[in-house]
Formats: sequence, C-alpha cells, structure tokens
Amino acid sequence: MTDYTLLKNRLHAGVWEGTLTGPKDASPVLVLRHDDEIVPGLTTEFSSDGTWVVRAPVPADRINDDVQTYVIVEENSNTILSSFTIFAGDQMADALQVEVDLLRAELDLLKRAFRKHCVETA
Repeated sequence: MTDYTLLKNRLHAGVWEGTLTGPKDASPVLVLRHDDEIVPGLTTEFSSDGTWVVRAPVPADRINDDVQTYVIVEENSNTILSSFTIFAGDQMADALQVEVDLLRAELDLLKRAFRKHCVETA
C-alpha cells in the first residue's frame, strides 16, 4: 500500500503530466510500464506547493495500431498509481462504428416499444 496519490493533468505533445501528492519526507520512485517493460524518461520534480510534478514521455516507437495501455507504478510498494490508454489505427474506428450502430439499433427498438406502449395505453 502506498501513501501517494497521482492525478492526471494532461497528455500534451506526447508527454503525460500529473500531480503527485504524498509524504514529503521521502522521494517517490515511479516508473512508466508498457507491455510489462519499463519505459525510460519518467521524471518527478518537487514543486513549491509541496507536490511533485510527474512527466512521462510516450516514445513514438511505442505508439502502434490497436490499444496501448501504460501504467505508472510506485516501485517500492509495486502499486499502480495511474494509467492511460492510447487508441490508434483504422480497426479502432471500425470497432467504434460498430458500437455506435448497435446503440442506434437498440435505441430504435426502445423508441418503437415506447411508441407502441403509448398507443396501447391511450
């Protein structure tokens, strides 16, 4: 168990940024993991407000078609503090389109049933 809390601020220009709060008497040891490998480049910087600014660059060679999930882990306790997912590729657009089509079909079914119910009770 860890006493740290990591909140995402943004993902900008290929760098995930967040704010880490926790004990001030110890420096956190964080790593970015992808496909169970450590991704180099994560930095923590203590700020004047008593929190740490965490920056985790996402290397271009790690961005591929499909779903890519990254996790930020506190190494001493092996606790996942945050995660983010990047979706890319044509198959993702197709999968989302299928989901939208299914939702439309279900909505049409519900509308027909509701209209039928309204006619029967009127």
